[in-house]
Amino acid sequence: MGKEPVRWVMTGKGQPLAPVKFDTLSPGPDEVLVEIAGCGVCHTDLGFYYDGVRTKHALPLTLGHEISGHVVEAGAKVSRWKGRAVIVPAVIPCGQCDACRRGKGTICPNQKMPGNDIHGGFATHIIVPAHGLCEIDEARLKAAGIDLADLSVIADAVTTPYQAVVQAGIEPGDLVIVNGVGGIGGYAAQIAAVFGGVMVAIDVDNEKLAAISGQGAALILNAREKTPRDLKAAIQDFAKKRGLRQTEWKIFECSGTRAGQETTFGLLNHGATLAIVGFTMDKVEVRLSNLMAFHARAIGNWGCPPELYPQALELVLDGRVKVAPFVEKHPLSEINHVFERAHAGALKRRAVLVPEH
Repeated sequence: MGKEPVRWVMTGKGQPLAPVKFDTLSPGPDEVLVEIAGCGVCHTDLGFYYDGVRTKHALPLTLGHEISGHVVEAGAKVSRWKGRAVIVPAVIPCGQCDACRRGKGTICPNQKMPGNDIHGGFATHIIVPAHGLCEIDEARLKAAGIDLADLSVIADAVTTPYQAVVQAGIEPGDLVIVNGVGGIGGYAAQIAAVFGGVMVAIDVDNEKLAAISGQGAALILNAREKTPRDLKAAIQDFAKKRGLRQTEWKIFECSGTRAGQETTFGLLNHGATLAIVGFTMDKVEVRLSNLMAFHARAIGNWGCPPELYPQALELVLDGRVKVAPFVEKHPLSEINHVFERAHAGALKRRAVLVPEH
């Protein structure tokens, strides 16, 4: 099992995360013990830590829900998982309740989210239910030249926008707008392009816009340089020149900010679909009657059903969605520094914390 198991725990809002040694209990009959290769730092983690978003598990708690690693022990009913490389779903449904039986695992009342309902992935090891684990073909991983730790971000950063794209029903030739293309939005943009969408990227950071311009963006717009009205006019002009519809835009709000959410709501047009992917505690002022007048719809996106994970993983393994250019790895022991930089907006790529086994 390597060195003594360690997890970094949150004891209170903004309090330094501290390493705590722990005994790895044997997994239950339906559980596995995963030796963690990497765990991504998500905007949600920062919300728990800095903004006081309440976790379901009482503090102290180990945060982190984007996890990849190897199964080193497996319960009696799930022994086949031992030795396999896996991605742990960010939201693990029970698989047995009424919602799960009807294919609605993301609203499972018994779901477990690492770093919220149970201890999470900013640790050397984690015990999780085996239900929903996504197996990784390590031979293909090696052939693709991808680090297992990098694949941690598939759990949430890739799969959540993947579900959003599926729910929105993107078809070839649709005009797709992604607001906020750093982190989760960068993957939303790539996935939308894979599905055939003509993708418009909006952000306030020119570096992030430049990074996504080489990954399928047909138009990039800086929201700091244009009013919301001018943004919509620029997109309308682009659609006209490209022969695209001026209706039924697919709009993805990934910034997780008040300004971003208000901007994207203002982009609604007739028959539009607005997918809310980013999260903020801030209250937003919008005119809900616009949904009625435009016969538009707004859809939430909480996690991703485990059954969609293999499809999202396939996009990464075959190179259609790029992960490595949008992540940067740091030792887990630097977690406090990484959190500070992420919160300050100083990171241009998604941080993945790698345990020093």
